[in-house]
Amino acid sequence: MSETFYGSDFAALQSFDPDIADVLVGELDRLRGGLQLIASENFSSPEVLTALGSTLSNKYAEGYPGRRYYGGCAEVDKAEELAIERCKTLFDAEHANVQAHSGASANQAVYGAFMQPGDTLLAMSLPHGGHLTHGTRMSFSGKWFNAVHYGVDKDSEDIDYDEVERLAKEHKPKVICAGGSAIPRLIDFEFFRRVADEVGAIFWVDAAHFIGLVAGKAIPSPVPYADVVTFTTHKVLRGPRSGALVCKEEHKTALDRAIFPMMQGGPQMHTIAAKAVNFKECATPEYAAYARQVIDNAKVLAEALGEKGIRPTTGGTDTHLSLHDLQPVLVTGVDAEARCDAAGITLNKNAIPFDPQKPNIASGIRVGTPCVTTQGMGADEMRTVADLIARAITEGDADPEHPVSREIRAQVSDLVARFPAYPR
Repeated sequence: MSETFYGSDFAALQSFDPDIADVLVGELDRLRGGLQLIASENFSSPEVLTALGSTLSNKYAEGYPGRRYYGGCAEVDKAEELAIERCKTLFDAEHANVQAHSGASANQAVYGAFMQPGDTLLAMSLPHGGHLTHGTRMSFSGKWFNAVHYGVDKDSEDIDYDEVERLAKEHKPKVICAGGSAIPRLIDFEFFRRVADEVGAIFWVDAAHFIGLVAGKAIPSPVPYADVVTFTTHKVLRGPRSGALVCKEEHKTALDRAIFPMMQGGPQMHTIAAKAVNFKECATPEYAAYARQVIDNAKVLAEALGEKGIRPTTGGTDTHLSLHDLQPVLVTGVDAEARCDAAGITLNKNAIPFDPQKPNIASGIRVGTPCVTTQGMGADEMRTVADLIARAITEGDADPEHPVSREIRAQVSDLVARFPAYPR
């Protein structure tokens, strides 16, 4: 077994803690043995994983480069400065902060920089494709702020821009947010900028899901329009599990202070080094080609599933993910997820707009192509994947020993053997 995926001394870990060593091997086997179609996941490169497993994990570095509260930060300062400059260059941004531990942490910084408890936020509703941190009741954002939500148009199932404008003028929000976790179509950032200017609001884009497509120049960038753009680094971007933000120069001080010392303490310097590696990867022609292929694959997969009766909402996708309505095939999201899992296909149940089911049941599934594209699959494979998904949902069972589930799982194994995750 290669040591590359586990750090510098996997043999020592195996000897000292075989239980955890078995978990690491088991997860690699899981990735290699099935189809990974979670839209918010990807496979970080061995180079990124090497930085994550480095001695930079040992260093406490509260503050920012050149302004630390601890000594001995000369080397980690270099790592963070590289990450900042590469991030700014990649997104043509005026300022970048790479210390956020996650996308949610980056989102917290937006609230910390621009809002006071009780202020009004306008964002997309969670059932229509938004995110927990965009003012849902169970989140801090919904408990501390007055959240007003827009949704999608019932006919197009895309963002209801008329509703956005109406609610903005009615409620005069402090911050307007665009972005979410299940939006298949491109967002009109110029429209949001105009509305935010009309009501005097900060325009924030949560680009966690699609920022990798922006990095690869495969879709338009929100950076020229938004006051601040937050994102994760582990989805299409294909970096470490973490977050970051870019913003206008005028907001630099407020957002930096909101990350540290308001929301976080010491940054994870090994993760920041891994982000620096990732941003360098994303600046290559190879990554740009990858980002375009992710979208091409998502479009083919969405269309092929639709042809099998698993209807794509909005009629398709412009991005890395598609959301599918299972009501035509009389299967719930929770059952579809379980049947696919039994067949070696990992995807997630997801609410669809105007869903009659509860969120933990759901009437839809969400599928994404970042992982399978990283593995080298293309349009032909996406048609095969669509067939496997459709058969698992309509003919399979949650029992892995069901004959159809076993048959599909064998076909999945044959497919991923031709396109292995982390080939030796």
